[in-house]
Amino acid sequence: MEPIILASSSPRRQEIFKQLNIPFKVIAPSFVEVKPNDISIFDAPEYFAAQKVKSVVKMFPTDQNLDWVFGADTSIVYDGKLFGKPKDANEARSFLHTFSGHTHQVISGIALFNGSIQFLETKTSKNLVTFKKLSEMEIDWFIDSGEWHGVAGGYRIQGLAQCFISNIEGSFSSIMGLPISEFYDILSEQGYKFIE
Repeated sequence: MEPIILASSSPRRQEIFKQLNIPFKVIAPSFVEVKPNDISIFDAPEYFAAQKVKSVVKMFPTDQNLDWVFGADTSIVYDGKLFGKPKDANEARSFLHTFSGHTHQVISGIALFNGSIQFLETKTSKNLVTFKKLSEMEIDWFIDSGEWHGVAGGYRIQGLAQCFISNIEGSFSSIMGLPISEFYDILSEQGYKFIE
């Protein structure tokens, strides 16, 4: 298989690439995630994924051949608000209070740049996650674990937060940060030789 540049420093996305035996090289994007006013919160992850890919493509000289560059972004939406990475423990705590006893959306956007035809394709995966009602002791325990740090919504679906989740509708891998089904589709549509 051809190597893919992964425009993400996310360990979870790297883990999925390894599981799929896809050779990759990580180049962290230089894009700052600021949502333009004309982009809806539901379209923001796909927009961010595309901007991450574009920022990595721009790092290379225009005459250099780039085969594949892939990016992804995951956001959480609840009650009309976008929840990104909490800036500190207090914000992470407020996120958990908000999610407690409710269902929120987890939206993952992906983008693939096909260098051979200079084409960028994007897709979105939308999922629902329901948290049980959390006690202050449970929230304290989770915040003390540090798992809230550096991740959208302040939790990882594959971590301690599994204790709090009563229901999932959609793709587990998408909630992790990389929807495998959509990823496979986008690679296939662009002629990436996934199966040889």
